[in-house]
Amino acid sequence: MFRKPRALDPVECRVLGALLEKQQATPEYYPMTLSSLVAATNQKTNREPVMELDEAEVREALERLFKDVLVWREAGSRTLKWSHNLDRRWALTPATKAAVTLLLLRGPQTPGEIRGRSERLHPFDSIGGVEAALRELAAGDEPLARELKRFPGQKESRWRHLADLAGNHTGAVEETSPSPDAESAPAQSHPQPVLPSSAGQGLAARVERLERRLAELEAALGLPRAD
Repeated sequence: MFRKPRALDPVECRVLGALLEKQQATPEYYPMTLSSLVAATNQKTNREPVMELDEAEVREALERLFKDVLVWREAGSRTLKWSHNLDRRWALTPATKAAVTLLLLRGPQTPGEIRGRSERLHPFDSIGGVEAALRELAAGDEPLARELKRFPGQKESRWRHLADLAGNHTGAVEETSPSPDAESAPAQSHPQPVLPSSAGQGLAARVERLERRLAELEAALGLPRAD
């Protein structure tokens, strides 16, 4: 059975990442119901990018993943629950599971970023431990991760998952992405956008009406006009 039967889409990657995360961080709430999984996929923190998926989108992704035996339906409960099958399919260890979870949920990251974000998933003793896990994910005929090209100014290379690429294909994956150091650089100043003339005219008319109403109220109350 293939480790990666096909290229997964962004919703499927987010669903698998959420299942992996909750299994490690909050095992008491795993397996997960559909509603709890929707909430996990749409978290505003620890997610890049933030998504707004509805139940239908998550359910359809689960059904596709179920056909590929990447997730299981859990019986024995009044509410249908879901679990992943990646420990077996992807031959994950605690270290590689934590690393791939963060890559699925937050996109390309450096080993240092992964170590800093993995405390609730798996405590890495060093960045070297993260790098070892990433190299393990990148090994074999169907790699699950790849090291990206390091750009000038970057202190560490970034890694990204390959779940969205089928089989042993690694392709040209995000080689032009900006470096993390660039994110902390001061923002460039940009000129303010120029409003279309029709919008400017509408705004001027509103201001004129408001000034006229203010003058009428001041006169009615016997107040001195504010200039």
